[in-house]
Amino acid sequence: MAVDYAVIVVYLAGMLAMGWWGMRRAKSKAEFLVAGRRLGPGMYSGTMAAIVLGGASTIGGVGLGYQYGLSGAWMVFTIGLGLLALSVFFSARIARLKVYTVSEMLDLRYGGRAGIISGVVMWAYTLMLAVTSTIAYATIFDVLFDVNRTVAIVLGGVIVVAYSTLGGMWSITLTDMVQFVVKTIGVLLLLLPIAVVKAGGFSEMKAQLPTEYFDPLGIGGETIFTYVLIYTFGMLIGQDIWQRVFTARSDTTARWGGTVAGTYCLVYAIAGAVIGTAAKVMYPNLASADAAFATIVKDELPVGVRGLVLAAALAAVMSTSSGALIACATVANNDIWSRLRGVVGRGGSGAGDEPHDEVKGNRAFILIMGIAVILISIALNDVVEALTVAYNLLVGGLLVPIIGGLLWRRGTAAGALSAVAVGGFAVIGLMWHYGILANQPIYYGLLASLAVYVVVSLATPPTDADVLAAWRERLAGRGGPDPTAPAHPSGASSPSGV
Repeated sequence: MAVDYAVIVVYLAGMLAMGWWGMRRAKSKAEFLVAGRRLGPGMYSGTMAAIVLGGASTIGGVGLGYQYGLSGAWMVFTIGLGLLALSVFFSARIARLKVYTVSEMLDLRYGGRAGIISGVVMWAYTLMLAVTSTIAYATIFDVLFDVNRTVAIVLGGVIVVAYSTLGGMWSITLTDMVQFVVKTIGVLLLLLPIAVVKAGGFSEMKAQLPTEYFDPLGIGGETIFTYVLIYTFGMLIGQDIWQRVFTARSDTTARWGGTVAGTYCLVYAIAGAVIGTAAKVMYPNLASADAAFATIVKDELPVGVRGLVLAAALAAVMSTSSGALIACATVANNDIWSRLRGVVGRGGSGAGDEPHDEVKGNRAFILIMGIAVILISIALNDVVEALTVAYNLLVGGLLVPIIGGLLWRRGTAAGALSAVAVGGFAVIGLMWHYGILANQPIYYGLLASLAVYVVVSLATPPTDADVLAAWRERLAGRGGPDPTAPAHPSGASSPSGV
């Protein structure tokens, strides 16, 4: 394993080096939080694919393939569908808003009265997403280096927190590009063909496994529908995803770059399911389906290649973890802490990107949130339930007011706030009644949120005409910061973040 360890150590050292390099570029709030809104199509596509394809998509996707066959691709497939929907229908408008958080968008649309409540919900979601990712890569460290769980969490957590705190979104973008390349080579170009060959090819796989393993709907229609509600819709509204949209240098980049990333996710989904199906042929009696990925990597891959594929798994998890961490810190600082201190968030105008103070403040919040994530990860055991709670709250509470605000001009602030409250409390109560992992909470919670949003919006006065006019100007790219403002000679964005 010495060669494999060397590959992984070089990879981790490279992540820290990227963090140091990113620190030299992040001189303003816009540079630190959204990479100066200057990413082109190539880098945007790679980083977007990296953020959405985490440990659940890699290790979990292979595990679902082991358990259900080709239909195990549906979880990751619905993530790809959500990213495609976001990119084609909404990303251009989102990018033109020139904001930093989802809550700032809600403030713009509804007149400055929806931000803090939605910020708390979004903060809880991003925090738990970071925690579950931290536990996932700590598990990989545990397998690789045979250290206890706490040491593994601290080791992995310190690396992610270090490069995220140093350079913010620039560091995370650079590391995500490396992680995207490593995942592509390790999983798609190496592990996938090797697994199929070792299993005897597709003909042998079909001969050895039941026919339902090759049924595209074998996992069940209700499960697929639930995946769509949670993951496809979750992709439309998550702060971690939107913050990457904000990094695009133009609405065209956001649309086409995201479409490429979404298509990549669909391919990645099928690859994971095929690898898991091949693992079922080779190891039919594994104690846990989630062990399929590590088992096939450890037993079937040659030295060096094995290290690269394990680095690919580590890359998948670390990219999601770092993206969730900066999203959590951004929401905590901009949507919650500044409001609690009585500082107006400027309605998401994008102004006030002071070169030093705001960077230091956001850097401090990443460090604080990172330490909190490490401590919670050490204390928490059932990460599946925690992540389910987070996604249910996110989709049940925020999907309707966000999509409603983008599509329906009659939606009001009262309707949005009511939808967040009723949807959030509904999913909490229904999870208590039916169980955290049940499907009913998200079904009924969404319906309750939608009904309340429509009824309350129609029963209350329409949103002020001036607010809607300002909203339309921003959607058209004409309001807020000047999109034609020149960059500084150094190449950094202007203080307005453009």
